[in-house]
Amino acid sequence: MNLDHIFDNASRVMTVISFITFAGICAWAWSRRKQGDFAEAAQLPFADEENGHV
Repeated sequence: MNLDHIFDNASRVMTVISFITFAGICAWAWSRRKQGDFAEAAQLPFADEENGHV
């Protein structure tokens, strides 16, 4: 088994692992369970204005 063959296989494996990780992050970000947390975080830049600290 030569070194080029090992690197080709490693590259394929890392591509699959990267895609699975990306798909997992997308599923996590779009899950309904996190929707409320993200809506709350989206309002954080405006929190100082609501408290009167401009």
